[in-house]
Amino acid sequence: MMTRWFPDGMPQPLADSEAVAWWEAAAEHRLVVQRCTDCAHTRLPPAPICPECRSDGSEWHEVSGRGEIYSYTVVHRPIALDQQVPFVIAVVALEGAGGVRMISNIVDADPDELSIGLALEVAWEDMSDDLAIPRFRIVR
Repeated sequence: MMTRWFPDGMPQPLADSEAVAWWEAAAEHRLVVQRCTDCAHTRLPPAPICPECRSDGSEWHEVSGRGEIYSYTVVHRPIALDQQVPFVIAVVALEGAGGVRMISNIVDADPDELSIGLALEVAWEDMSDDLAIPRFRIVR
């Protein structure tokens, strides 16, 4: 079981109108990206207009939850009281997402194990019945 990363008392994420469907999917442990219905460009975070063709048509596309480390940093100073350090913030290149990368944390791993290109899989941190945060762990 994953160690809880989100410290008690830290504000929870708020969804704007574009991201509500993303957070709803996350609560169901489904990782989705937004895809343009006109040119098929994928994007995350969600936006009302496609940055490639300027269309306002979009749909949600579920991805596998697998990816690889594109970049990462190890944080040695806590950003909240009682937060365990070190922790890892990573840019994860998502598999099957058309080049989409997302920023998240790598959990349940010694930072010395990490390297660019290392295979990862999503590990959901349930904050409440209707809020789950995607973290990533090493594929073993």
